[in-house]
Amino acid sequence: MERELSVTAITPDGPRTELELLERDGFVVLQHVLGNPEVEAIRRALEPHLERTPMGRNRFEGLRTQRVYALLAKSAVFGELASHPRVLPLLDHVLQPNYLLSAALAIKLAPGEDRQALHVDDGFYSWIARPRRPVGVSVIWVIDDFTEVNGATEVIPGSHLWGNERPEAEDPRIQPVLMPAGSAVVFQGTLWHRGGANRSSAPRLAITPQYCQPWARQMENMTLAVPPEVVSGYPRRVQELLGYSIHPPFMGHVNGMHPARLIDPDYVERDRADARRAAEMLERRRGSAR
Repeated sequence: MERELSVTAITPDGPRTELELLERDGFVVLQHVLGNPEVEAIRRALEPHLERTPMGRNRFEGLRTQRVYALLAKSAVFGELASHPRVLPLLDHVLQPNYLLSAALAIKLAPGEDRQALHVDDGFYSWIARPRRPVGVSVIWVIDDFTEVNGATEVIPGSHLWGNERPEAEDPRIQPVLMPAGSAVVFQGTLWHRGGANRSSAPRLAITPQYCQPWARQMENMTLAVPPEVVSGYPRRVQELLGYSIHPPFMGHVNGMHPARLIDPDYVERDRADARRAAEMLERRRGSAR
């Protein structure tokens, strides 16, 4: 069930709810969501992985950028981030129930990194004509302040509503999303954006969980990227995001049964609701097809 959103943000034309901003502009900034202890815990969890991660393989990944993938396999702090209660209510309104975590990675821009090419994050679902509802939603969590000079994400407000229009690299509508550490920007997968150039003398670190509709293929194969013994330690909501869920009537089953049976020994006793809902929906569809 969709959760109510009551938080408002003050804009030049008056107060707006976060959902209204996300729908109108294609993105919304959530200021100061994480405290310093949470930000530092994320930084510590990443340190050993960044030490052995090379720079990117191409200009899109960033030749002066490190990317650490499959974060939920590396520390529970990233599971908490992917299921953060300030973000999920927005996703509940934009995506269909049972949506999935499509990717979860860290992005560290070193000084001297160039700006990315403008792109949309769900552009690989290219057979679905624009304008359209998003197949994905992305979140960028700020670990180092996003500034004018260190590579802050740049967006074109309203471009999530475009059809086949493609912006030029110097489009005057591009604007940087400036945020302090601990903040996040949530944006629709149809929004044109890019990583900025890091012209500062220090790196810029961010975490980006990305989500997709329950019927879409994930960018990262989460059931392989995150081992079952790690998944079993996560709360049920995180397990569902990783793919241990059913999208009714039976998308995602394993041998005709709920995949949670593979990681939860108590599944049969404590959760029969998914099976009932799937059976009821299947019966309704059969009835309508007669």
